[in-house]
Amino acid sequence: MSDLTDIRQDIEETNVQYEYINKLKELVREKSNKLNRELTYNVTTFGCQMNARDSEKLVGILEEVGYVPADDEKADFVIYNTCTVRENANNKVYGRLGYLHSLKKKNPEMIIALCGCMMQEEVVINKLKESYKFVNLIFGTHNIFKFPELLYNTFQSEDMIIDIWEDTKRIVEKLPVSRKYSFKSGVNIMFGCNNFCSYCIVPYVRGRERSRLPEEIIDEIKSLVDDGVKEVMLLGQNVNSYGKGLDEDINFAKLLKKVDEIEGLERIRFMTSHPKDLSDELIEVMASSKNVCKHLHLPLQSGSSDILTKMNRHYTKDDYLRLVDKIRDKIPDIALTTDIIVGFPGETEEDFLETMDVVRQVEFDSAFTFIYSKRTGTPAAAMDNQVPEDIVKDRFDRLLEEVQSISRKKANAYTGSVQSVLVENVNAQDNTLVSGRMSNNSIVHFPGNKSLIGSIVNVRLTECKGFYYIGELDG
Repeated sequence: MSDLTDIRQDIEETNVQYEYINKLKELVREKSNKLNRELTYNVTTFGCQMNARDSEKLVGILEEVGYVPADDEKADFVIYNTCTVRENANNKVYGRLGYLHSLKKKNPEMIIALCGCMMQEEVVINKLKESYKFVNLIFGTHNIFKFPELLYNTFQSEDMIIDIWEDTKRIVEKLPVSRKYSFKSGVNIMFGCNNFCSYCIVPYVRGRERSRLPEEIIDEIKSLVDDGVKEVMLLGQNVNSYGKGLDEDINFAKLLKKVDEIEGLERIRFMTSHPKDLSDELIEVMASSKNVCKHLHLPLQSGSSDILTKMNRHYTKDDYLRLVDKIRDKIPDIALTTDIIVGFPGETEEDFLETMDVVRQVEFDSAFTFIYSKRTGTPAAAMDNQVPEDIVKDRFDRLLEEVQSISRKKANAYTGSVQSVLVENVNAQDNTLVSGRMSNNSIVHFPGNKSLIGSIVNVRLTECKGFYYIGELDG
């Protein structure tokens, strides 16, 4: 199927969903008049930036049809956008559903919906049908664009509606979106993942990789900039493999260069980058860019080549270290952050020490450290030599201490310097301060008021607090 055929189908689908939006407006208006008040919604997001962006789409549609936000889950429509990367994420949702059930008993017309990655698991759907029959609507990751149609059908039915797709090539993006921030936004450039890391459930719940057309991405970003956005985050499970499967000769480096040329855009971020696909061309584009932030999240997962092979990561310890050298040679002031898993099946003390060696050599600005979580349905869950809990905990504590020590040292080096900061909000603990992020993604708090929100200002960093800075406006 050609890109042109896909575009025609996606336009037709968009039109269908707008028809349902118009029908929903009437239904919501009728119900509001009956209750003599506006209908309220509450969206709770679990998981990654991709889920956060999906939730902005849900909110956009709900507000378009006439719902207004509620402060908590005592709302007329409640939806959980779920994550399933770790088993305890599922348990958290089940626990909160019990609370929603008690609310629904007090408000029988309350609509409860579940979507996201967790819903792509057959065992989850079976459990919901058996034990959580009060849930009204369930859908997955592939058909979020059908939310208006599904919500309309929910209004018309007393039965639980379940609409789960195993996979799709569809990309329908031109529906209402309500951004959390007026000055920054996530932008999906691709969906799905083809990597099949042995510990990861994502390819099974997000499906195979499919890239958006570059002109659609550029047009969306231009529209965002016209609407006041200064920073975009390009989103994908593995942005470095962007473009595969498209008719056009395009890759992530070429796309990034196009985005960098958009007039009025001041900052570009992206995630997540898989080390095996990070090209020399991409490093060159990042180095020469005027807008790409000086921050790269480059998941390591393990420093042991043997464990990396078992993880199906397709690079070795030496490959990773050579890549870091290339990046720092071209972009000396870049901040590198990473993900590390401790206690993967079969991990020995020697394997763990290899990880510690990489941490010391690279000196990450920060690292997200995780204890390996056995994820049902992944190859790693069935592997022998699961590491005893007490050993994993000891290694995790040692790694965390090392990572934090290095992070503090790296952060202290910025004290006294002047950095450009995008102001994001008034500080929640002290309303005389505002908070924002440097290009390297570090957080800074400094005196100011809400008039600064959305501005990029120069701030002198006066004190390092370990993982954030105290500063003052410069000049």
